[in-house]
Amino acid sequence: MNAPKKHRRGAAPSLPTREEIIEFLNDADSASARRDIARAFGVKGPARAELRALLKEMEADGVVDLTRGKRVAPAGRLPPVSPIDIVGVTHDGDLECEPVGWKGESAPPLIRIAEKRAMKFKPSVGVGDRVLARLKPDGDSAYSADIMKQIGKGAHRFLAVFRKERGRTVAEPVERRARGIFTIEPGDEGGAADGDLVWVETKNARGYGPQKARVRKIEGHIDDRNAFSTIALANHNIPTELPENVIREAEKASLPPLGERTDLRETMLFTIDPADAKDHDDACFAEPDPNPVNPGGFRLIVAIADVSYFVRTGSALDKEALRRGNSVYLPDRVVPMLPERLSNDLCSLREGEDRPCLAVEMIIDADGRKKSHRFMRALMRSHAKLSYEDAQAINDGQDAAPALKTAVTNLYAAFHTRWSERTKRAPLDLDLPERKVLLNERGQVKDVVKRERFDAHRVIEEFMILANVAAAETLERARLTAIYRVHDQPEEDDLKGVRDYLDGLGYSLTKGGSVRPANFNQILKIAEARDEKEMISQIVLRAQRQAIYDIENRGHFGLNLARYAHFTSPIRRYADLVVHRALVTAAKLGPGGQTEKEAATLGDVAQQISDFERRAIAAEREATDRYLTEYLASRVGAEFDARIRGVTKFGLFIALEGSGADGFIPMRSIGAERFRFEDTMHRVVGETTGGVFRLGQPVRVSLEEAIPLTGSLRFEMISDPMPGEGKPTRRQSPTKSKSKKTKKKTAKRPAPKKKRKPKANAKPRKG
Repeated sequence: MNAPKKHRRGAAPSLPTREEIIEFLNDADSASARRDIARAFGVKGPARAELRALLKEMEADGVVDLTRGKRVAPAGRLPPVSPIDIVGVTHDGDLECEPVGWKGESAPPLIRIAEKRAMKFKPSVGVGDRVLARLKPDGDSAYSADIMKQIGKGAHRFLAVFRKERGRTVAEPVERRARGIFTIEPGDEGGAADGDLVWVETKNARGYGPQKARVRKIEGHIDDRNAFSTIALANHNIPTELPENVIREAEKASLPPLGERTDLRETMLFTIDPADAKDHDDACFAEPDPNPVNPGGFRLIVAIADVSYFVRTGSALDKEALRRGNSVYLPDRVVPMLPERLSNDLCSLREGEDRPCLAVEMIIDADGRKKSHRFMRALMRSHAKLSYEDAQAINDGQDAAPALKTAVTNLYAAFHTRWSERTKRAPLDLDLPERKVLLNERGQVKDVVKRERFDAHRVIEEFMILANVAAAETLERARLTAIYRVHDQPEEDDLKGVRDYLDGLGYSLTKGGSVRPANFNQILKIAEARDEKEMISQIVLRAQRQAIYDIENRGHFGLNLARYAHFTSPIRRYADLVVHRALVTAAKLGPGGQTEKEAATLGDVAQQISDFERRAIAAEREATDRYLTEYLASRVGAEFDARIRGVTKFGLFIALEGSGADGFIPMRSIGAERFRFEDTMHRVVGETTGGVFRLGQPVRVSLEEAIPLTGSLRFEMISDPMPGEGKPTRRQSPTKSKSKKTKKKTAKRPAPKKKRKPKANAKPRKG
């Protein structure tokens, strides 16, 4: 730095130029006090007022920043120690941060905390935390940071719609838990226009007046045809854009030669998938076992795309796949775990094209029991691409090429053999309905259909389960660290509540000892005969613990299996890719196997991908809710058949019978009388009539409000409650349905229990 010119004693004081001030500030290690600038340039006496005025002008022009402590810094520069908010995670695992309360017109400077440095800090910090950090310039408008201490939570960030209305600018949250409208003050708009989907950050409030926020990022526009999915993905921080280095790595990939792979190209393998599937990661083959010592048995092959050959541990593709955890399936799109070059091309088992695969050959006996299995790396060629409907039609007699007809017939024959073993194993038989949202060319819902279940679905499911069991057994024998699909037994506290509820309905769940899936199946069978299976299925489902990924094998309760590992979908699940690598190592099948470094991290990986699975499910549900709410918005006031799917102290959650759309009935809208909530019995009970609304009960409701932006549907109960305990004040049919107007007109409030007459001018008591 050139030394600033100092004035000679007695010389008339003059001000430094703007350029000289900027040069001085740039060479300083931190923000400088105004007196330091005055001293450096020899500014004294009345000239100090002129210097202050000059610095004010420079601040107004955006050249410097002035702080309350009368310190000056170049515009955009952050102090060496500063509070920062952690707002995201980079592709490399570094933490992305922003300075607290950034007021610059430009985007805030990029601040990164290296992954290794972040991991060393205890307690651990993550997105949403506010920390005090030591900052070091790292290139133009960027800083690296070291955490000094955690100082709380950062400002709340949420997605909202930017609106300009009635002379004011506001942000309308799109998430249900963010309440109210937030005011956007001048200078905080971030370049947003009316209707933009924006990320906003709350500003400090004094506890009164309007809530305030500032725009941080523009995500899209509410009128975009895919806005509802955009909102769901953004709310759950699901990555949608692939980094350039990941795309480049995928584009460089090429098919491997046959080499030492087993040649399965002439084996009659074929795929069975949904009609609209774009990727095909599994193929099957079955034939009667040619070995005479196994009469009535079958030889099966399940071939899975060899993703581990292309996605090696530690590569850019691997890091991005782990960052996503799984593919996400929304009504209007799929957010893939891997780039299309792999998921829809090299790792898709296309009909008539050579593709590398990891295959398992399994021998089952005439009773469907697996006698043996072996894994192999192979080169295959799919001989047909069938939908579930196609496979079912061929099995039912539809004409097909002789070789394909034989292949499908053999597959079904092996399935029926295997089904007898499944019946003995008795996995949990929860066959809850699934629905699919169909969109038109404008991205709007045109219909909601119930997914039809064919035997073809069960064929594929059963062979995939068997292949997953073979994978888990192989990894256990090899004593490799692996990721298992674990479904623990229900907890005793949950079982107690289920027993109490079922007892009240005339069902009996075994008491004492461990409960098996067969115990639930027995109750479900009785419920089916009583036409109550869907209601009882909801109760049984609520008793189950959530399936997770874990390196400790604790078995799969729902499938009634001692060992189970996801092996069959490495295109869309990171867990399966990890299992593939472990199998390659266990069976000594060449490159792309598990490394020691990867094995050491699998405990954390299992937890991470379990979280990401829940994240994906939540995003899928949110997007579907918004589409269905828009679909129903024009039918406010209409009546629907529904079923109660949740009971809380605040009201009832219901699902419409046709579309499956979820909605809420507040406690005040259930009926004219007061209702009390009974947690253990999953019901609400009328305090006057004793009438009951309970979980799984079919009801008639009317739609009162639909808000597509948040996916919220509010209903009012039309059906009368079922007869229950207590003495009703009037006789009424429990299945009778009447309009709201009739109900409100005829319903009477119970007379107050007072012996004395009320005074003439007494006000009526509130209910």
